[in-house]
Amino acid sequence: MNYGQIRKYDIANGPGIRTSIFVTGCHINCKNCFNKDYQDPNFGNIWTKSTTNEIISYLNDPNVAGLTVLGGEPFEHAADLYKIVDEIKNQIDKSIWIYSGFIFEDLLKNEDSKKLLTLIDILVDGPFIEEKKDLTLTFRGSSNQRIIDVQNSIKSNQVILYNGY
Repeated sequence: MNYGQIRKYDIANGPGIRTSIFVTGCHINCKNCFNKDYQDPNFGNIWTKSTTNEIISYLNDPNVAGLTVLGGEPFEHAADLYKIVDEIKNQIDKSIWIYSGFIFEDLLKNEDSKKLLTLIDILVDGPFIEEKKDLTLTFRGSSNQRIIDVQNSIKSNQVILYNGY
């Protein structure tokens, strides 16, 4: 798995100050995607054990509220990300958000994706749709996208939107 960038301090992709990972590789190809370079799975740097350690060190900062994973398309790397996020969760107790162009209900149908969902707190789901672009929305680009409380959604077997969004 490759990544395009890591932001030690990010305030745009979830509440508070967050550490963000931008994975590369995405076949959805949303019109006017804001990360076109990251659609190429070969773009960027190869993820290593030291990259995981770097993320953990950033998350140890008490000013950092949590981790956000976006891309590219994180769920095109669900098996790799599961191992990485699991290792991070075993050392850090902070919220984990993932942005995906896939919808929650479809992710639940794939075993690797479903396994990754069990580790995260929030999923911002759905493709960016240019015609539904809305700059007034918090933490999402178009009105079709949802901010989902993943653990409560899995427990109740229905989509539960995250409080306040």
